[in-house]
Amino acid sequence: MSTEPEPTSEDPTATVDAGPETPGTADEAGRTADVPVSDAHAGDADAGRPVGEGAGDAGTGDRGAASAGVPTAGAGPADGEGATGPADGGVVGDAGSAGSDVESSGPGDSGGEGASGSPAGSVEGGGEAAQVSEAEAELAAQQVERERIARRKAEKQRPIDAGGKLSGTAADLLAAVRAVESGEKPAATVFGDPTPAPRRPAPETAPPPRPVRAEQAAGPAGPAPETVQAVRRVLAEGGAPEALAPQTAALLGEGAEEALRADPWQLLRVGGVRPEQADGFARALLGAACGPDDERRGRAVTVWLLEQAALAGHTALELPRLTATLAQRGVPDPDAAVQSTLAEGEALAFQDAVEEPGARPGPASGGAGGTDAPDEDEERPVRVLIGLERFALAEESLADGLARLVNSAPKQDGSAADWERAADSAQGAAADLIRAVAGHGLVLHTGGEASLAEPAALLRAARELGLRAWAAAPGALGRDRFAAQPGGGTSPAAHGSDPTAPVGPAAVTLAGLLAGTEGPGRDADGALDLDLLVVLDAPQLDVEAGALLVESLPDGARLVLAGDPAVLWSAGPGRVFADLLTARVCPQVASRHPDPGPLGELVSGIGIGELAQVDAPGKEVVIVPVRDAGEAVHRTVQLVADSVPRAIGVPAEDTQVITPGHGGAAGTRALNAALKQRLNPGPGRFGGFDPGDRVAYSPVPGRTLPGRVVKADADGLHLSCAGETVVVPQERVERSVRHGWALTAHQAVGGRWPAVVVVLPGDAAQALSRPWIYTAFGRAVRHLSVVQGVEQALPRAVAEVPAKPRTTRLPVLLAPQVPVAD
Repeated sequence: MSTEPEPTSEDPTATVDAGPETPGTADEAGRTADVPVSDAHAGDADAGRPVGEGAGDAGTGDRGAASAGVPTAGAGPADGEGATGPADGGVVGDAGSAGSDVESSGPGDSGGEGASGSPAGSVEGGGEAAQVSEAEAELAAQQVERERIARRKAEKQRPIDAGGKLSGTAADLLAAVRAVESGEKPAATVFGDPTPAPRRPAPETAPPPRPVRAEQAAGPAGPAPETVQAVRRVLAEGGAPEALAPQTAALLGEGAEEALRADPWQLLRVGGVRPEQADGFARALLGAACGPDDERRGRAVTVWLLEQAALAGHTALELPRLTATLAQRGVPDPDAAVQSTLAEGEALAFQDAVEEPGARPGPASGGAGGTDAPDEDEERPVRVLIGLERFALAEESLADGLARLVNSAPKQDGSAADWERAADSAQGAAADLIRAVAGHGLVLHTGGEASLAEPAALLRAARELGLRAWAAAPGALGRDRFAAQPGGGTSPAAHGSDPTAPVGPAAVTLAGLLAGTEGPGRDADGALDLDLLVVLDAPQLDVEAGALLVESLPDGARLVLAGDPAVLWSAGPGRVFADLLTARVCPQVASRHPDPGPLGELVSGIGIGELAQVDAPGKEVVIVPVRDAGEAVHRTVQLVADSVPRAIGVPAEDTQVITPGHGGAAGTRALNAALKQRLNPGPGRFGGFDPGDRVAYSPVPGRTLPGRVVKADADGLHLSCAGETVVVPQERVERSVRHGWALTAHQAVGGRWPAVVVVLPGDAAQALSRPWIYTAFGRAVRHLSVVQGVEQALPRAVAEVPAKPRTTRLPVLLAPQVPVAD
């Protein structure tokens, strides 16, 4: 399941003085922020907490002020008393936090439930290879896939040799022809009868599950001790915390010390460091040579703003908005700063045609591998976008992969009559879905919780036709939810298809599927060994996870993206599902199966902008008014520990609390502390945790696994998450594990609980939107309690506050490649 604090509803290029986005945000340094974050990265244990506070404009102040302006490593949450979101509202990730690495998928991760990350490497010890954790395997697979995407993009720029683009059998045939022509081999030896393909071996019995050690995904070996020590010296000289040294050295490499001395604003690449803090560090090192017009500062702030935009969900920013925000950040010549950034290859520029409202986007140009421009005779307005190469390549690769699926005929598994008989045996939208999948490589399916029965019916029908069909969800909660559907949790072999197919669950996590730790694995060409893939909770798919997915699908495969378009979007950049729905490039099947009961009626109304009063004879919906945050916490504990178990019959362990943010008097931290005191009191000897504590574990930024603490020993904290035992090393506990009685709505996406208590203190009004309320209320199966002090702000948010727009390029990239679907 995707996880992260809610993607900020405030654009990173918003006016600096617009005020805090997060309710009750503490503005301790007397500043406001560009990128307020109420929930946008909760997948990290505390992504969203600044590493410290600092103020000051670039080029001003003295050496003493420099120290005050640099973040303090290891500092506790900086949200301040009464704050519901992170202080300054815009820092995502601590120094050294899981979300601080630019290459991690913190917004993501989507990913987002879908997620991306830094490369993962193997761990040696004890004379045998250490078991690779899910996080390591996922990050390694993603890094390899990213490199492949980058190589493919680079190849587009090179001349193509004859036969140079062939692969597989075609490449072998070309090589054979050339060998005969050159006289190297006689024709008889080259074109003789082919050797029969070896029989596919029977699958081995899966070994019993073993505890997974959640080692930090470090990829290549960490920086040398002497490099870290050299960085520590220069950080101390500039007044920065020496504890930033390992992360800084890892980011900048062996020459980190020289790089920092040559360009002190390189410190801004470290997660959690803000421009004013990097300015203080630069003043301390450069003295009088430091000024706001320094070209190095302009480039660093430009890249930082683009990274913050990605955290808010954008894959690129319009040039006028970027330059306006640079000016607000004290960059004297924003245009020159952008041009310098482009010249250094740290960002890419694009020109996209501007279409009339409702019209289909035209082709794009510029940047990495843009398509041909329109006719010279046709004058069309364009918008200029600036984006980071990482997301530009991912979005273009995603568009290419989706176009391949749409334009290619799916593999002929079963006759048309067989598919039609399968559709006739289904009902309603399930039959429509089967017919659409029969003849198309890409299909979109929309609907609420009850609509899950339709992808389950599709999987059953596909397996009966002999297809290797699988379903993948962004997280373990979504996977298990789908597996509970009839036909959603058995493998292809259970339905009489390929007898050599693996026996096990046909519903997997997306991360496990891409990493190869779950699902069918990959074929000899490196593609996923399947014929049909249904991706559940598709709105949580960001552009990076989406690109990894479509690049991994074999030719002729079918892809179904299924989900509820009204829920919160992915934490990572992009809005893949919404963009595809808008682009109309493939069949779309809308479920006609509404969610049942008073809760279904309530949530369905919210989806269309109406907060209606519903009849709840069984106390399915209860509103609990409160005057302040303190009362909200008190009533929440009372509901979870006493009222709901007694009146509804749902025990405390099956009740989930959801609130807008982590900080403040009624955020997840305060609620979890109060709930622990009541439900599982203890000294917290193991990093603040005791056996039996409910936790939210983030193996990689952007993804949360709810679980419980089992024990702690020298190996680390032992957790039980989604039926798997995970061991989190002691040094990673603080940044990747938090208490989990209370979650944010983004952390809860993909999950459903018998009872849910949504907490909305009075200062939460600014954080509310229709997608947030729809998502939070929709997590309840039997009972929903709303502890609310926002009064009329709740119906107003439902009626008037839709999802904040995101700047993406996917529709423009798809337009010239794919015709509009009928």
